[in-house]
Amino acid sequence: MRLRIDLAYDGGDFHGWATQPDLRTVQGELETALATALRMPEAKVVCAGRTDTGVHARGQVVHLDVPEADLAASAGRSTAPAPVALGHRLNGLLPADVRVRRVTEAPPGFDARFSAIWRRYAYRIADLPRAVDPLRRRHVLTWPRPLDLEAMDTAAVDLVGEHDFAAFCKRREGATTIRHLLDLSWTRDDTGVAVATVRADAFCHHMVRSLMGCLVTIGEGRRPASWAGDVLRAEERDPAVPVLPAHGLTLEEVGYPPDDELAARAEVARRVRVR
Repeated sequence: MRLRIDLAYDGGDFHGWATQPDLRTVQGELETALATALRMPEAKVVCAGRTDTGVHARGQVVHLDVPEADLAASAGRSTAPAPVALGHRLNGLLPADVRVRRVTEAPPGFDARFSAIWRRYAYRIADLPRAVDPLRRRHVLTWPRPLDLEAMDTAAVDLVGEHDFAAFCKRREGATTIRHLLDLSWTRDDTGVAVATVRADAFCHHMVRSLMGCLVTIGEGRRPASWAGDVLRAEERDPAVPVLPAHGLTLEEVGYPPDDELAARAEVARRVRVR
């Protein structure tokens, strides 16, 4: 059977999501705990979106295929449903910077990666003295100058929609950089922290942090709001666009269609997009 696992983690002490030899990763910790809990030689998971080194998550989603007999056996004497019992056991095995929020049986056709219709990230910046909180320093970027959020919102309008985001992505051989950016906006939370909410069908490597770097450059007044659109249309990396640090970025949520559309969505998402 296929399980859906929802989890959160503090990425500060991880070398990203994906398993790497001799490095501590979120996937490595989760798969080790799953193999122990399920008494399996190995357990391989698929995630909704790989996060880079230092990036956090509140709403990561993964799936795992496991024989029903192994899942039932892992529950032991627990009276809870087997997926729930597995979640409890995983949290007893995982380190404190990774928490399983829920384990459920996935509906037919569910694929954590390809069934997703959007991913939502937040990027947090403390650009005002009153917003700088040393207790949040691992999750909020401290910026030395105030930012003009109105100018950043104006610039973001040119980025929304389906475009080739090659100017904001680290290219990978054979991978497309065409993405549909659904929305991007800035607000301040009740502590004064500037929060960018960015949602797209998918993101390529370094895309969110590069978008943030472009908009912060505009927010400081060093470039006009029109610069974001100019960078986008160039379709090549601009060295004037900084990639902001990873620790301000959090994967907040992954969206999926209704259960009866999951398989169809996965089929569409596997196709390489071209213009």
